[in-house]
Amino acid sequence: MKRFLGIMLSAVLAMGCLSACGTTSGQGEANTLGARESADTAESDKISIVTTIFPEYDWVKQILGENAENAELTLLLDNGVDLHSYQPTAEDILKISGCDMFVYVGGESDEWVEDVLESAENKDMEVIDLLEVVGDELKEEEVKEGMQAEEEHEEEHEEGEEETEYDEHVWLSVKNAKVICEKIADELGALDPENAESYKSNYEAYAQKLDALDKDFTELAENTQNKTLVFGDRFPFRYFVDDYGLDYYAAFVGCSAETEASFETVVFLAKKMDELGSDTIYTIENSDRKIAQAVINSSQNKERSIAALDSMQSAGEDADYISIMQSNYEVLKDTLK
Repeated sequence: MKRFLGIMLSAVLAMGCLSACGTTSGQGEANTLGARESADTAESDKISIVTTIFPEYDWVKQILGENAENAELTLLLDNGVDLHSYQPTAEDILKISGCDMFVYVGGESDEWVEDVLESAENKDMEVIDLLEVVGDELKEEEVKEGMQAEEEHEEEHEEGEEETEYDEHVWLSVKNAKVICEKIADELGALDPENAESYKSNYEAYAQKLDALDKDFTELAENTQNKTLVFGDRFPFRYFVDDYGLDYYAAFVGCSAETEASFETVVFLAKKMDELGSDTIYTIENSDRKIAQAVINSSQNKERSIAALDSMQSAGEDADYISIMQSNYEVLKDTLK
């Protein structure tokens, strides 16, 4: 992977040099060059911000507020591209290389970032690593009872080479979101001091919305008797359930690439639903629901329902973080008893 990125980075830099060193001749080409230089100058007046995933994109957009026209904001993982399988294109690398601010998750899925940043054209770039911002609240990836571990993890464990892996899904904690948004506001203020007060004000207004949502989830969790979620899917909501004193059982860890659950895992989750008296089994968005249905079919009550919680891993530019989390609240409000 690192070798591939190295080759790609070299190719991208070579392309950049060829573009910069190319010569033009003739009045028509001179006019075209002049127009391009004027456009580049106008574009350079904007703050260039590149984000990897939707929550980052939306948070930056909310904090920019009325100053959005002063920024060029890019979302790399749009249209349902999965964080865990994403690889940057040459165009993506170029955008990151020259941007003023780069926001990324920072977990194992983002290992490619290190090489890109080392070769970046803009050495004064503001870089926000979500896992680093969360700091002490960062959680190790957890393999719960009954959960199907990935084959590579089992091999590493047997060979004694297992390294600590952290749960990347920090954005699903409203509390974490507030901390990250404050960091974004501070960095935007450093890049654009003239509008620093505006960014701070926008953050404070947005933080109030996050606080209200946090309060709703807190009250919901406090007033439910069954505080355990059963997931017939991978489970990216570790930070969320820990925030509100909830528990869970799931087929796979949040970053798992597995799609087929073992017989043992299905039976374990079915028995847990019977034991807990759960009426609902959960999946993440865009699930085919096969595992969840298999769990229901293996349980005593075949009339149980399936509900989806949105982990925002398929959200695009037109989505809204607060709205998605409010939708998750409504799902839990209707299904937790």
